[in-house]
Amino acid sequence: MQGVPEQFSDERDSARFRHLSQLPGVELYHAHISRYAFEPHTHEAFGIGAIEAGAERFRYRGTHYVAPEHSVVTMNPDELHTGEAVADDGWRYRMVYLEPDVLEEVTGVRHWWFQDVTRHDPLRARRIGQLIYGLWHTEDPLGQKGLLLELIETFQPLARHAPVVPDAGHRFDRAREYLHDNYMRPVTLDELANVVSLSPYHFQRQFKAHFHVTPHQMLMAIRLWRAKIFLTHGMPAADVAAATGLTDQSHLTRAFTHRYGITPVRYQKQVTPR
Repeated sequence: MQGVPEQFSDERDSARFRHLSQLPGVELYHAHISRYAFEPHTHEAFGIGAIEAGAERFRYRGTHYVAPEHSVVTMNPDELHTGEAVADDGWRYRMVYLEPDVLEEVTGVRHWWFQDVTRHDPLRARRIGQLIYGLWHTEDPLGQKGLLLELIETFQPLARHAPVVPDAGHRFDRAREYLHDNYMRPVTLDELANVVSLSPYHFQRQFKAHFHVTPHQMLMAIRLWRAKIFLTHGMPAADVAAATGLTDQSHLTRAFTHRYGITPVRYQKQVTPR
């Protein structure tokens, strides 16, 4: 969507993030979005949350979904997705983003995977929202870890725990790895196509058929995910822009807001431990 300002002008639209110093690998998110459509982006973590009001429409793995009020949302790492409101009054939701190592450390279970991205489950959705709220507002480290365990136990029945590696070793995975390794510089269609020995436009068509996004959309998602990491570690926004291959801080601000609903400077202030 074009014309996203550096901060939301409509009081109904807000997006807030929080990190917990005693729980590395955990990111909390609470938002109410009505006017903006988020471009394809990734969190490189498991994303679990609940729709508290309204309904969200989004694209995930090439399929369009609608998650109504009281739905549970469960997304796997490295899956690009969009997001927009179904109606004018938007949707309100809470999410927790958990790095895979966190789930394994807390539960002792490996190979987490969610087959279904959304399901209508009012009781579970309400409990997930309550526990994310509790994590956000609890300062005691022991209390936080107890709430995290309870949160994971609440959504664990929705997960599969057998190794799931669809299309393992697919040739286009090499192209995705190339984007991850070279996100900080300009990447051309010709060089990407050369990675898998295809002509440029044949490569682009097949890449989109496989990943459901264009190579440029995936590159931008990787850059903005890296930007979140750099901002979390205190790097100035102007330096983050250069480090992620973006033109300047203004470009970073526009791209970051398109994908996460918040400017990089505001994000950095929110996730910096207080």
